[in-house]
Amino acid sequence: MIDFRRVPDLWRRSDVAVRDFPFALLLAVASLLPALRGHGTQLGDLPARPFDTLAVLAIALECLPLAVRRRWPAICLVLVSLGFALDQLRAYHTVSGTALPIALISAGAHLGRHRRTAVALLSATYLPLAVALDRAGSDEGLEGYVTFYLALVLAWGIGAWLRSTRTAEAERRRHIAEATRAAERTRIARELHDVVTHHVTAMVVQAEAARYLTAAPERLDAALNAVTDTGRRAITDLRHLLDLLNPDHHPDVRTPSVRELQTLVDQTRRAGQPVEFTEEGEPAEPAGSAEYVAYRIVQESLTNALKHAHGSRTVVRVRYGEREISVEVGTDGSSSRTVSPGGSGRGLAGLRERVDALGGELSADRRADGGFVVRAHIPAGRPS
Repeated sequence: MIDFRRVPDLWRRSDVAVRDFPFALLLAVASLLPALRGHGTQLGDLPARPFDTLAVLAIALECLPLAVRRRWPAICLVLVSLGFALDQLRAYHTVSGTALPIALISAGAHLGRHRRTAVALLSATYLPLAVALDRAGSDEGLEGYVTFYLALVLAWGIGAWLRSTRTAEAERRRHIAEATRAAERTRIARELHDVVTHHVTAMVVQAEAARYLTAAPERLDAALNAVTDTGRRAITDLRHLLDLLNPDHHPDVRTPSVRELQTLVDQTRRAGQPVEFTEEGEPAEPAGSAEYVAYRIVQESLTNALKHAHGSRTVVRVRYGEREISVEVGTDGSSSRTVSPGGSGRGLAGLRERVDALGGELSADRRADGGFVVRAHIPAGRPS
């Protein structure tokens, strides 16, 4: 049995000539109807002539090429013009004469090369047609021929306008696609920065600290286990992030949220950073963009603490309000001599852009004692 629900999809997927053919056939059939004979385009006002074999040929030349007016616009226009000239010189005055402006519109819209040449040739062939009609006894006059020519120019102009509109729309979509790709690359770069920087920094600090624990095997074993756990977590987070690059990834790919802050703090503590963590209120359920950005702020701040203030007392405070999430991460001025990897400054810049996108505020200031503090207020849009 035929599944009629698939017919529209099959029609859209069919060749453009197949989709244009029904209109061409309909116009040809209409031109052959006795009731419409002699009621078509009349350039020259010659006395109407009864249909004969040449009339059928003229109708075929004018109508059937319309099936390829978008695939081969130049061929369509040449054949339709020949049929139109035969139609007018023989004074059949068929309805198929309307195919000429349609062919002109299609050529103006779809002809890609030699457009000026096509316009010049069509204009040059119009003059002999007007002369032939005048010698055949036409009383159209110069004004009539010029008016008809301007109508044909208008048809071409409509096609050219459609072409320019389509080109502008394609260019607009291209710019949107490029902007979307650039934004996605930026987002993925930020995610990679957050994941890699935090975990690798923790592993470097833990490995550096392990050097001084050779005399205490139990503490050395704990430090190496912490490095292993951090590496495994880094691999897990990177896999989740790389899943986003897969076009077939599941839409429920996990993203970190504030509910994992305790795990993040524990990991930082294992790296040797004394962290005090307090939470007020309850995060939204399900977690939204504000909760995700809050997590990244804490993560980046703890990463910077490990880099630049390793061993210093670090305080993390997160408060979940009805309309915003407040985050504060600060360290005091004491720091260890442990060598830490340097930073590029991209982390805080990326966080500021994320917070600004949500309409919030973020500040990162150095304290008088040499420490630093990061504060953020992120609109959460939670229901009251």
